[in-house]
Amino acid sequence: MTPKQNAYAITAKAIIQNLEKRNMEGFYCPDKETLVQTIMPMLSKGASIAYGGSESFKESGMLSAIEQDGSFHIIDRLKATTDEERRKVFGETAMCDYFFMSTNAITLDGELVNIDGNGNRVAALIHGPAHVFIIAGMNKVTADVKEGVKRTRVQACPPNGVRLNKNIPCALTGRCGDCLVNDCFCNQIVITRRSGHKGRIKVFLVGEELGF
Repeated sequence: MTPKQNAYAITAKAIIQNLEKRNMEGFYCPDKETLVQTIMPMLSKGASIAYGGSESFKESGMLSAIEQDGSFHIIDRLKATTDEERRKVFGETAMCDYFFMSTNAITLDGELVNIDGNGNRVAALIHGPAHVFIIAGMNKVTADVKEGVKRTRVQACPPNGVRLNKNIPCALTGRCGDCLVNDCFCNQIVITRRSGHKGRIKVFLVGEELGF
């Protein structure tokens, strides 16, 4: 392993210990292949699976692995085209067996930092799905919550704004404008300092850069 990979593993070990204190389970996977091999046996065949708008989930290979398995009921919110269909999908998501997402940042102390637009992602994190699986590259690690919020606004929001074709300052200039415009997707800032249900939230740290 390279010095960087060794450092990732050491850092991840400390974060996992802090997650345990917060009623969350942590796992370290040195690469995407190990991640898929770790998660797939954890999923019950025939289970319902939903996911937030996570680039990390796609880049990790987990979405492809789940689709190729063919035994799961995948709830795809992007297929909903009307308000009625979207409302139905959100209801199904709240009752799903497994919800996959990333986190905008995770602190060394094991706290999760997320900024959301509609709130569907953080809503599922907080309450509803039986299990929440969080996939986070080690590029998401920050010293504390303050740095986590800063990281999200500086590093994650601008490319997300471009990806979603949002008419917001960070997508147009690459810099957070602390905006309140109609297209703003920094509406909910959620800090998860502890899970109220032991083991419900599982965090999979990956020794690669994933997502924004």
